[in-house]
Amino acid sequence: MVNNKTGQPGVRENLAQFTLLIIINLFVGSMVGLERTILPIIGEERFGLVSLSAALSFIISFGFSKAVVNFFAGDLADRMGRKKVLLIGWGIGLLVPILVIVAHAWWVIIVANILLGMNQALTWSMTVNMKIDLAKSSQRGLAVGFNEFAGYTGVAIMAAVSGYIASTYSLSPEPFYIGILLVIIGFILSLITQDTSKHLKVQAEQQTEELGSISTWEVFKRTTWKNPDLSSNSLAGLTTNLKDGMAWGLFPIFFASGGLSVGQIGTVVAVYPAAWGLFQLFTGVWSDKVGRKKLIVSGMFVQALSLWLMLLVDTFLLWIICAAILGIGTAMVYPTIIASISDVAHPEWRATSMGVYRFWRDSGYAFGALIAGIIADLVNVDWAVGLVAALPFISGLIAWKKLKETLHARA
Repeated sequence: MVNNKTGQPGVRENLAQFTLLIIINLFVGSMVGLERTILPIIGEERFGLVSLSAALSFIISFGFSKAVVNFFAGDLADRMGRKKVLLIGWGIGLLVPILVIVAHAWWVIIVANILLGMNQALTWSMTVNMKIDLAKSSQRGLAVGFNEFAGYTGVAIMAAVSGYIASTYSLSPEPFYIGILLVIIGFILSLITQDTSKHLKVQAEQQTEELGSISTWEVFKRTTWKNPDLSSNSLAGLTTNLKDGMAWGLFPIFFASGGLSVGQIGTVVAVYPAAWGLFQLFTGVWSDKVGRKKLIVSGMFVQALSLWLMLLVDTFLLWIICAAILGIGTAMVYPTIIASISDVAHPEWRATSMGVYRFWRDSGYAFGALIAGIIADLVNVDWAVGLVAALPFISGLIAWKKLKETLHARA
């Protein structure tokens, strides 16, 4: 078992544990990437879903279940420890590929994605919280950047792999056999890691001048509206994932209507999270040096502009470039927001605040799929992409006005 008996924070001091958690989150992200290319196509081709709102219902179920469980995951982590919650998440995840393999109706896919949302809420939340526990306050951007890099690298790899396997064999069940293996490996690795309660205790003792024990409802209010830094971060996270919910559901259909093959769609769909994952290695560390606000505000604008640009081009290469820019914009905000929240929240209620933030952020998946599906049914896919792109732009304007620099700040 990986161990640091003193509980002293620091990436170098906890390098083995930190590295193991990076590897674990690679497998966590792979669970989402498994579905990202092919599930919207399965809805159309295998189950005959004509309405895009109905086809995107699997993302809506995923988003809402992940959001709700995120809220409770943070509180559970503060009460019973990170490792137990992590293992529970992997146990739930085993059911996901099995249900997709045996699915005889679309409602089974929806149930599988409810469980996938629970799996992601419990596992991804814990890996990021555990890395923040291990890191020093000046390393939080780095810690979150590595966590998100690993997760979205997993998303990208499996989006490409599943697209290749689907084009070589079939849409199902072959790609989802890999999912069973992913869960088994992730669970075994999580058994090896240690809980970070000692590190959390050391950090809490270093902030004895502030009362850390407050109610869950008070944390919810602070994170949602009372604290302008926490609330503007929550809105930025929500609109970022709202855009991603649209991208997840509509990108395969948008690019298919542009004449791309399943293999090409898999490539473009993979480039977006690949850039998202890769550049978080740099943006997380960068935010530790230059601050959080600059990256959050500019990243929201880049996301919106890349989507609008995507509507203006019509070739495989240019769509790849747009997908890469979209991933870079997302990378600018994703680890930075989490680092910003960890700057503000006290260690004793940090995981709870993070859970509230992730509740709002991951609600964006559901709202994005719902809004995009309705607009696409009423008008067309292009209008859905363009209108959804306006929301992160507006959120960037709000963050520009409300968000103060939080590096080295505290609530």
